[in-house]
Amino acid sequence: MSAGLGGPANLGERPYRAGFACFVGRPNAGKSTLTNAIIGQKIAITSNKPQTTRHVIRAVLHRPDSQLVLVDTPGLHRPRTLLGERLNDLVRQTWSEVDVIGLCIPADEPIGRGDRFITGELAGLKATVLAVVTKTDLVDRKRLAEQLLAVSELGDFADVVPVSAVSGYQVDTLVEVMTGYLPESPQLYPDDMLTEDPEQVLVAELIREAALEGVRDELPHSIAVVVEEMIPEGQLMKIYADVYVERPSQKAIVIGHRGSRLKEVGTTARRQIEELLGSRVYLDLHVRVAKDWQRDPKQLRKLGF
Repeated sequence: MSAGLGGPANLGERPYRAGFACFVGRPNAGKSTLTNAIIGQKIAITSNKPQTTRHVIRAVLHRPDSQLVLVDTPGLHRPRTLLGERLNDLVRQTWSEVDVIGLCIPADEPIGRGDRFITGELAGLKATVLAVVTKTDLVDRKRLAEQLLAVSELGDFADVVPVSAVSGYQVDTLVEVMTGYLPESPQLYPDDMLTEDPEQVLVAELIREAALEGVRDELPHSIAVVVEEMIPEGQLMKIYADVYVERPSQKAIVIGHRGSRLKEVGTTARRQIEELLGSRVYLDLHVRVAKDWQRDPKQLRKLGF
C-alpha cells in the first residue's frame, strides 16, 4: 500500500474523513460495476451499451472512520446532440466538485486515444487522481504487469491500483486508498442512507437498463424512462412508467413481436425493483414516441435532463 494513507493504523487516533469521489473512463471501462461492488448493492446501472448512465447517482459507503460518497457520472464523449452536450457539461461540473477521481482503464485492452484524452482533461483539476486498472480477472500476471507499467506512464497519478469488481480482488484496498485522500471532515450523510437519489430516479434507471439489454446498437441514446406514479398499497408497490423513444420504428423494436420484448423488459425490471425496494411490485409499462427528444430543449426538460 502507498505511504501516507489515512495516518496511524489505530482507529482511535485516525481523523474521520469524508468526501466525494467518482470513477471516470471510456465506455465499458467498468466504472458502474466497480461502484456497485464497493457499495455492495446495485445502485448505478450497468449495461454493455456505452453511455448508459445519465443521472449523477450518489452512493454512500459508511465505514467506522470515513464516509466515501461515490458520484456516478455519464461518460465524456464527443457530443452529437443537445443531450450529449448537456451530459458533458454535467460531467465536467461533477469532476470539479469531487475530492478523488479514479480513472478506470481495463487490464485487457491497450491504452487508447480515449484514455489519453480523459487523462488530459483531468490534469488541471484540484482533485486527487488515481489510476484504477479494472478487469484484472481477464488477464494473466505478465499482461497485468505490462498494463500497470503503461498506465503509470500515462499521467501523473497519486496511485495506481489494480482491481477486479467481478472477483472482488483489491476492491477493499481501493476503498482504503481512496478514503485516505479524502479531506478530514465530519460525517456528510446519516448512517442509514445508501443513495441520495429519489427512488423514482433509481426505478426509472432500472427500467431503462432492462429496456437497453439486447436492443440493437442504434437505440442506446434513444430510450428515456419517466416514472409517472409510485403508489404503495399494503405490501405492494404499484408503479406506472412510460418508456420514451424517438420514432415509431423504435417503438416497434422495444415492444417486440406481439409484445414479447416489452414483457421481458417488465419482468427483468420488476425483479430488480423488488430487490431495490424490498417489496412486491406491480409494474405497468407503456412505450411512447417523443419525436427527436434528444435535440429538443423542451422535451429534454420534460424527461428530466
